[in-house]
Amino acid sequence: MTGATLQAIRYQRGSLDILDQLLLPHETLYISISTLALGHNAIKTMQVRGAPAIAIVAALTLAVVLVNPATAPRLTTAQGAVDFILESLEYLKTSRPTAVNLFDAAHKLAKGVQEANSEGVSGADMLEEDVKDNMNIGKFGAEFILNVWKGGNDLRVITHCNTGSLATAGYGTALGIIRALAGQGKLSHAYCTETRPYNQGSRLTAYELVYEKIPSTLITDSMASALLAQHSDKIAAIVVGADRVAANGDTANKIGTYQLAITAQYHNVPFIVAAPSTSVDLNIASGKEIHIEVRPEVEVTTLRGPVVELDSIARGAHAVEFKKTSADAVMTETIAVAARGIHVWNPSFDVTPAELISAIVTERGVVFKEDGVQSFDMKAFLSSN
Repeated sequence: MTGATLQAIRYQRGSLDILDQLLLPHETLYISISTLALGHNAIKTMQVRGAPAIAIVAALTLAVVLVNPATAPRLTTAQGAVDFILESLEYLKTSRPTAVNLFDAAHKLAKGVQEANSEGVSGADMLEEDVKDNMNIGKFGAEFILNVWKGGNDLRVITHCNTGSLATAGYGTALGIIRALAGQGKLSHAYCTETRPYNQGSRLTAYELVYEKIPSTLITDSMASALLAQHSDKIAAIVVGADRVAANGDTANKIGTYQLAITAQYHNVPFIVAAPSTSVDLNIASGKEIHIEVRPEVEVTTLRGPVVELDSIARGAHAVEFKKTSADAVMTETIAVAARGIHVWNPSFDVTPAELISAIVTERGVVFKEDGVQSFDMKAFLSSN
């Protein structure tokens, strides 16, 4: 079913390279992160994205800066070193304000530095632990879907945005569940949404599904309800990731998630959130307190991609030739698609109310709602697991 897992983050002591996800799926290029500014920019511009991945890259960026003689600051006292690390973490946190994993990682690193005890965590530790957590999420999520599925062998799943190896240290969260189902021979088909306006689904999830040789189909965001209407007896679940989960289970995820939850409920299809426990923010009671990042208008009004020549209209849109500027480089262009002068609202995330969520899958197990209750008790779950 699968080959080697995609490796979006490559780290050795003093060296960090990340797969530039802005170029995928047409070019595979690793870029070096050697300064705080480069790390901050890579996260902010979404050269790396996905809540777990950005937290790891932030931590590893700081690690690289501290051990590299060319970038390490000249610190003469222990307190000076502590101050530099804390200031650097605050700076890196400003790159993406919605994903709680970034803040959680910064807090753990800051705590370890300030207390100089074993409760601190390193970026390398985070890489290893994230993969383990993702595999457990995949295991628990697959078990849950198989337990509730009554539709026979034709089991299909819909997912949104990108939650695989490109969004994590490896394996994935929601896409990890799909991988686990496929690995057990239980998945007949996966559908991924394009995830406008940044197209993480069409560019990244489709890339991973093809790479993993998982039978799959790309749909536009607006096709999900029609798909459920035609195949509700074959869709076992809609599975998504999360950038932040409130104490009551309200979940912030990529824009378009909320409408998928609404259509899932209408068609009586389980709607599952897959996220590590680090995505749970017990400091906020509900999704009303989650700050939603608004991104540049240009992401909606333009499209970027390789220049192609249609081979034949009769052969379909996939019959194309990429134009190249050289033997290796693909020629890319940005084109305008919206009327000039139109106003744009571009929130990067929306909040799905807990009442629309069937279950939340973490590396510690599956969280359910009590009978008759519309919200989750995330605090109780985390304290008991």
